[in-house]
Amino acid sequence: MKVLKFGGTSVGSAQNIRKVREIVLGQDDDVIVVVSALGGVTDKILNMARLAVIGAEEHYHEELKLLVKRHQEVWSALFPEEPALPEPVTGILKELEQVLTGISLIGELTGKTLDRVLGMGERISCEIISLFLEARLMFSPDFIITDSHFGKAAVDFRETNHRLQEACRNFRGIALFPGFISRNRQGDFTTLGRGGSDYTGAIIAAALDAASLEIWTDVDGFMTADPRVIRNAYTIPALTYAEAMELSNFGAKVIYPPTILPVYKKGIPVHIKNTIHPENPGTIITQSSANGKERPIKGISSISGIALITIQGIGMVGVAGISMRLFTAIAREKINIIFISQASSENTISFAVEEQYATKAEEAVCQEFEKEI
Repeated sequence: MKVLKFGGTSVGSAQNIRKVREIVLGQDDDVIVVVSALGGVTDKILNMARLAVIGAEEHYHEELKLLVKRHQEVWSALFPEEPALPEPVTGILKELEQVLTGISLIGELTGKTLDRVLGMGERISCEIISLFLEARLMFSPDFIITDSHFGKAAVDFRETNHRLQEACRNFRGIALFPGFISRNRQGDFTTLGRGGSDYTGAIIAAALDAASLEIWTDVDGFMTADPRVIRNAYTIPALTYAEAMELSNFGAKVIYPPTILPVYKKGIPVHIKNTIHPENPGTIITQSSANGKERPIKGISSISGIALITIQGIGMVGVAGISMRLFTAIAREKINIIFISQASSENTISFAVEEQYATKAEEAVCQEFEKEI
């Protein structure tokens, strides 16, 4: 059994969805397909939610009309003999409109509500694509169970693995799961973080001991550098799990970083392929890389939008527990620290976070060291 994940650009048009069908039907094994929302749809839904919360009713209704039109065009191109969108799709679009109206009336957008609307792109795309592939539709939130950390929920792997294994015990043929979306134990929709469709594929592959996980995207694989910056960058043929995770965490957006861990534990190879050019070899990610000695430096990646925060003072020198208090305060706010540097004198500690969390991190530090300050 293989797990094939197709990202937003891979399913962004009727033409690309036809390519997806060719790839899936060309497999010589049972296939589980994971799909994202049509390219750009999740961002558009996020924008609609933001317009709704400020009461810009006319604007989000206009955006909603464009969203309906886009799915209608894709549906009509794939099913010219059936002009009307199928009932499940119109039902989800109606639900989206109702939730946006509720956000507008209340003037509040909670993480719980945002997760509910953001996952609707995947819910719509999987309805359309499953019909086109004639695949068995399996609804990910019925199987992937998480905590209630909306926006980037943590998976309950014991419960999730049990549900997936029971549901797919005698699976044969083609099954399709929407990526990115899940549920908590209370039945509320949650999401696995932006890029979470990759993670969905890895969760399913690990639970079912798949032969491989293929991630189909709009690039040929991991590149030695960002081709927009370095013209002669080229595809890296093979990486280890550790190398792929390192490059992903530091800006190479080919794969969502949490994707690696579930397949690494099971030793399942990950293959990055290009939907538009399926003949290209792509990048294979495994436990060990064949060309490790010849090319000790595999690639260069970078992150933008980073803030560096420094805490310093003579009173820190030789005082036990300063670092522990600092990083505990940041962890309480669920902020990820990307980089840490400490002077040998212990007079200065610097750490880097995503720029959007800089103010929140500063407030947490000031609160923790209020007496010392």
